[in-house]
Amino acid sequence: MSTQVHDNVKQYYGSRLESTCDLQTSVACSLLCRPMPKSAIEALNLVHPEVTKRFFGCGLPVPEKLQGCKILDLGSGSGRDCYVLSKLVGETGHVTGIDMTEELILVSRKYIPYHQEKFGFEKPNTTFLQGYMEKLTAAGVENDSMDIIVSNCVICLCPDKKTVLREAYKVLKEGGELYYSDMYASNVVPDHLKEDSVLWSEGMGGSLYWRDFISLVQEVGFSTPHLISASHIEVHNCELKKKAGDISYASGTYRLFKLPKKLEMSSAIVTYKGTVPDYPCQLEFDSSHCFKKDVALQVDGEMAAILQCSRFSPDFCIQKYGHLSPFLLADKLGSSVKQCSKTGKAAGGCGET
Repeated sequence: MSTQVHDNVKQYYGSRLESTCDLQTSVACSLLCRPMPKSAIEALNLVHPEVTKRFFGCGLPVPEKLQGCKILDLGSGSGRDCYVLSKLVGETGHVTGIDMTEELILVSRKYIPYHQEKFGFEKPNTTFLQGYMEKLTAAGVENDSMDIIVSNCVICLCPDKKTVLREAYKVLKEGGELYYSDMYASNVVPDHLKEDSVLWSEGMGGSLYWRDFISLVQEVGFSTPHLISASHIEVHNCELKKKAGDISYASGTYRLFKLPKKLEMSSAIVTYKGTVPDYPCQLEFDSSHCFKKDVALQVDGEMAAILQCSRFSPDFCIQKYGHLSPFLLADKLGSSVKQCSKTGKAAGGCGET
């Protein structure tokens, strides 16, 4: 099945689709649930129009703090996201895109000199590999070499998602992040829908039931996935909508990390320093964690480990504890009492009884 699926998807995106308008779902234009930073918008506006035209993703997976990072884009397509990221990592960073579709790789490679000049770089900082996400090592990606992996609505097109995730885990450094958008199903997709080539190529046939996705990434070894944003996907084609039946679809952006295996995890009090570029006042890490500058916040052991071991470590003060410090609690409550003498009653009711 894998070979046939790959061939169908390559033909669909390489020959059949000319632009995002040809897709039968709203996946390519799903609304982002949180605004992009100014730096990402500026970079996106500099991308060549032909590269943008051949974009078929479901968002713009741009994590924070990218300067100098080595990034791998799984299913890079025409290279739109790669070029945005290449601007943000700067000349000291590097972005590698991998895609199996020859037509899209040719488009992405064609504009390497264009974007180098547009960004004012002395030399290119992007590379595009033609290969499979299930075989990253064979394509030339070294193990433990990447700071961040991104992907934009492509893993749903892969027949062997577990292998893709295992390969991603292998090539990430410890503390590295997998940050990506994809399509998810509200229920398990039945086999007869998976066998429909158009449903699969549109992402509907191959979408994971969202709960199965969480179990799968943890089985591979990643941290708990943290949901960043989500939006409903509308199916424009009536025939495809009828085939899908009661199954609905959503695009979601998650972030998950490769943590050291022998790491002791314990709850902690963390304080954001306000030092991540574009986020001086607060850092919305995901839909459940918003870190405000200079405000202490209690987090569980896994989140404390993520902040301690990832590229965000310098941006947080992290104090692990077994018991809550009364000084930290006093700081948080902002209350105070005057010292009392042993013979007199004091304000605040702390005299002898």
